[in-house]
Amino acid sequence: MKKKPLKRTKLAGRKSLVNINQFAELPGVSASASKFLDGLPDVLAAKALRDLSAAIVKARRANRPVVVAFGAHVIKCGLSPVLIDLMKRGIITALATNGASPIHDYEIASAGHTSEDVAAGLKKGTYGMTRDTAQFIGEAAWQAVEKGCGLGRAIGELIRRQRCRHRKLSIIAEAARLEIPCTVHVAIGTDTVHVHPEVDCGVLGAASERDFEIVTEVVSKLNRGVWLNVGCAVILPEVFLKAVAACRNRRVRLDNVTTANLDMIHHYRPVTNVLGRPAKHAFAITGHHEIMLPLLRLAILKGWTKRSR
Repeated sequence: MKKKPLKRTKLAGRKSLVNINQFAELPGVSASASKFLDGLPDVLAAKALRDLSAAIVKARRANRPVVVAFGAHVIKCGLSPVLIDLMKRGIITALATNGASPIHDYEIASAGHTSEDVAAGLKKGTYGMTRDTAQFIGEAAWQAVEKGCGLGRAIGELIRRQRCRHRKLSIIAEAARLEIPCTVHVAIGTDTVHVHPEVDCGVLGAASERDFEIVTEVVSKLNRGVWLNVGCAVILPEVFLKAVAACRNRRVRLDNVTTANLDMIHHYRPVTNVLGRPAKHAFAITGHHEIMLPLLRLAILKGWTKRSR
């Protein structure tokens, strides 16, 4: 069968999305972190990593906020030192997290280990039954309400007052020490401590309500800043959207916000509530936290150091 004629073009004159100038370079095994980053191909996630780090550096150079909203998995992946370092360097200016993170953060600070074997504990009836963790969260909630400081700040201050052995690895305690807002957003019934008698969920809710007021104030200053959602699929994307809604209702200008979602898979709420609806510029980087966050830190520091010279 004879093929019908087609209108064709030449490869030389055709516009292409990828060229060899974007290809990976091959640094040696002893190359610096800077050379490694320079060697990444300038396409897709590697390009997004560069562009996001540049946006973060630009925001901080302009004294604009960089906020990290993170799920508990970030702590369980051993990444507390990464966030703490960026806090100390003045790059992260505020944090928000869910109700599970303080559990793991306190256990790391107090005992140096966390994360139960859920399957084994369920069979034995011991899962979530750690007394001292619940006692700590319950006490922190009461102190938050009494002081009116919010749950995150009360947790951080209590870890420090108790002089927990590994408190320097506590994201929440370091935030308190550095006077950086770190808000905790609790969904009653979702965390192991909620079943314990030491935890009054009414008090816990009141403390978390104060943190929503604090995070809304943080969001009100986010224009030309950056909001990163790291490893949280539901709670923090919803908190962010509601904070943005409250700010815009009050005629707060939020028309130039950069957002990013870093997670292992795509979820509806981060894609819609963080990247889509509120943002002018948005980045989605899919990958394991224990790899992507250290890479992002290096990329940020590369730009930060270069501009500081």
